[in-house]
Amino acid sequence: MSDQDHQGGKTEGQPADHAGMQGMAGHEGGQHAMTGALGPYPMAREASGTAWQPDSSMHRGIETMSGNWMLMGHGLLNFVYDWQEGPRGDEKAFVSGMAMGMAQRSFADGNVLQFKAMLSPDPFMGKSGYPLHLASGETANGVDPLIDRQHPHDLVMELSASYSVRLSDKASVFLYGGLPGEPAFGPPAFMHRQSILDSPEAPITHHWLDSTHITFGVITAGLVLDRLKVEASRFNGRELDQNRYDIETGPLDSTAVRISLNPTAELSLQASWAHLKGPEQLEPGVNQTRWSASGIYTRKLGEDGWWSTTLAWGRRSSDGENFDAAALESAIGLKDWTLFGRAEYTENNELLFLGGHHGPRFNVGKVSLGLIRDFRLGEHVKFGVGGLFALNFVPPQLEALYGGDPKGAMAFVRLKIE
Repeated sequence: MSDQDHQGGKTEGQPADHAGMQGMAGHEGGQHAMTGALGPYPMAREASGTAWQPDSSMHRGIETMSGNWMLMGHGLLNFVYDWQEGPRGDEKAFVSGMAMGMAQRSFADGNVLQFKAMLSPDPFMGKSGYPLHLASGETANGVDPLIDRQHPHDLVMELSASYSVRLSDKASVFLYGGLPGEPAFGPPAFMHRQSILDSPEAPITHHWLDSTHITFGVITAGLVLDRLKVEASRFNGRELDQNRYDIETGPLDSTAVRISLNPTAELSLQASWAHLKGPEQLEPGVNQTRWSASGIYTRKLGEDGWWSTTLAWGRRSSDGENFDAAALESAIGLKDWTLFGRAEYTENNELLFLGGHHGPRFNVGKVSLGLIRDFRLGEHVKFGVGGLFALNFVPPQLEALYGGDPKGAMAFVRLKIE
């Protein structure tokens, strides 16, 4: 990547130039090679927290140099009207999105220091979030669980720092810490996965795959060996409480381990395990074990297009019971149009809350399909108009409560700065 690209301020809409970024990171005489914060590999490989995605992923953001520091930022605001059908449905208008800033410095020996901050407008939608059939997890008032609603994320989604030490041209060790931050579990958080980030709808598999992406207290240490990464975290395993504007603290009493492999530039694989101590606010004495495995495939289509697909599986275990979930999501971008879709399955015992306890297990599913058209307003600004339609599948025992297999839909406009 040329000096003009960096000083002009952005990398947008194109896969990273991998060959040009494999060299030493540094800033000498106006030259800056875009390597990852955690190791000597392309920056495009890095997603949320310390998670990896394919090297061929889109690298989004406005970039500039300030002395020895590379600064990057981007923002997204979704203005959404949400409608969920049936007796357990509802409708609501809300705003979601995120704003991210990053500062990175590379030293002459190849070591890299990075700071990241991420904010969300989600708390302004209210503590009860927005209606979403078959979603569950967390609470709005500290007493009752959220059911058929997606909780808002906290105002502060990430405040983190990392430092990596280069061991060779293909190896490094790193330390990452955040308050909040993301432990080494699962695929990248859903709003960072290229296969579904254009959808304003949260997945119903969120609390199996990536709900730990906002953790109030985490330290991760890892080893990178070329295309392989092994890492472990100690973190505060508690789910976020209903107060979405504060910074919470707690003991680092939970553990996660993840192995990631990028065998080719287009493919990223991970397998992870975590033990969480008392994660649920409404069940403080119940520990939970989670497993996850996923693969992400992303490739370029022609001169201006791309295709990205994620297949992910997760398991939650507590009190001797296992609950599985799976998601398949895919998106195709062709110039100013993006088509996206997702299919999900969960084994969920949180859809009925009986006498202060979870109800029976139900196998439920969901498919959604959406489309968005972007219009460029300026060099770094896009305005998009889109919509999605969803169909939910419930077993016969729940049909009376939901009015059959209920439908859902969202219409939205968005403002993107990158």
